[in-house]
Amino acid sequence: MDFEGDIQIDGFRLDIEWLEQASLAIKYGKYWARCRETLTRAEERIKVVRAELIKEANEDPDTCLGKGIKPTAVNVEAYYRNHTEHKKAKDEWIKAQYELNMAEVARSEISYTRKAALENLVRLHGQQYFAGPKVPHELPEFRRMKNEEVSTRIARKLKRE
Repeated sequence: MDFEGDIQIDGFRLDIEWLEQASLAIKYGKYWARCRETLTRAEERIKVVRAELIKEANEDPDTCLGKGIKPTAVNVEAYYRNHTEHKKAKDEWIKAQYELNMAEVARSEISYTRKAALENLVRLHGQQYFAGPKVPHELPEFRRMKNEEVSTRIARKLKRE
């Protein structure tokens, strides 16, 4: 997904931007749905791993918990929470949750914010806001220079950290 590129609007091609808006919204909606599915599967994996480890600890407490340690709820929980498989499943869940959060932001921005921006640009165009100035300026060139300027500032800040 190229969120940075997809959120950009070419002010000189508003007709094309409008034609692509619906398919862009669907694209990000599908991405969000895939992320939601991944998160749900990760949640289920945690439950399965936990159940298997609890069963294992109850069936063979001497091996899992240690010689002479009773399989109480606290001891079994400590066993499965510290187990590598459970930690791995939790890590997958955390990553899936992050991806879903990012997908929600992207879907919202594409579906609502970008759409509103397009509506406003079309309104401005209808009011001849973009009528040719006496000294023409290149909006795409100006935008490119601004993007380079921002990228340079970000790169400098990252180098300092």
